[in-house]
Amino acid sequence: MYLEFFGLKEYPFALTPDTGYFYKYVSHQEALNVLLVALHSGEGFIKVTGEVGLGKTLLCRKLLGALSSHFVTAYLPNPHLSPGSMRLAIADELGCQAARRATQEELLRLITAKLIEIARSGKRVVVCLDEVQAMPDQTLEAVRLLTNLETEKSKLLQVVMFGQPELDERLNEPGRRQLKQRITFSYRLAPMTCAAVGEYLQHRMHVAGYRGPDLFSPRAVRALYRASGGVPRLINILAHKALLAAFGPGQRLITHRHVRMAMLDTEGARRPAIWWPWLYTGLLGSALLAGILVRTSLQGGWI
Repeated sequence: MYLEFFGLKEYPFALTPDTGYFYKYVSHQEALNVLLVALHSGEGFIKVTGEVGLGKTLLCRKLLGALSSHFVTAYLPNPHLSPGSMRLAIADELGCQAARRATQEELLRLITAKLIEIARSGKRVVVCLDEVQAMPDQTLEAVRLLTNLETEKSKLLQVVMFGQPELDERLNEPGRRQLKQRITFSYRLAPMTCAAVGEYLQHRMHVAGYRGPDLFSPRAVRALYRASGGVPRLINILAHKALLAAFGPGQRLITHRHVRMAMLDTEGARRPAIWWPWLYTGLLGSALLAGILVRTSLQGGWI
């Protein structure tokens, strides 16, 4: 809607985990470095946790793209799997030719044979599990048992778990101590600082094709930081709506007022200590509609 107005090739703040927009914020870059070092060292279990919206899925996909051809990877984005479904998904990701009615013992034999074949070729297998905090207990235990497969010198299977902080709580339960002891590397993602938010906005605008002066004013950046708490997903939602709010009346600089309008239209955004909602209620939609109507009338037609 506002692409041509701001000179963009695509929407810069889409919520899809596009690795082309990966921003090397210190927390995310450190996490990626930890993962790469641990995997190249042959560690069996690695864990990354972070609050909702901090970019765990994007980090996971960035990791998969950063691993060399020395690795064979499998990605399981759905945590709601039974042990059997998990084994079948891994077998499918590894290219095992499993019969439709294969038993769990047959599946395990196929996976083991495939892992040995890959190891003999000089490669390693990495399985990335997303949203692990929601994975059933029996499936978590089945994953742990898979990592028992090893040669005299190395693991046949390495596992990277991505999850929300609830995963740490589950691992602290007495029944999960065996799995917890297997985790040799872990990292906790942190929100962005205010300075990083400004750089993040510029980075995504540049990737999307913007080639002009800073579009977000310093006050707008600070307002975005306060409203989002430095969480990338909230930053994306608020920045997109702020662009819409500016586009409506044809304004090319994003100010704190546009961010305020976006904030009051977004669930989960933090409100300032003192604000008057009646000043902003409905302004985002009204500003956008007014701009569309003006543009349409100038072009000689109406919606």
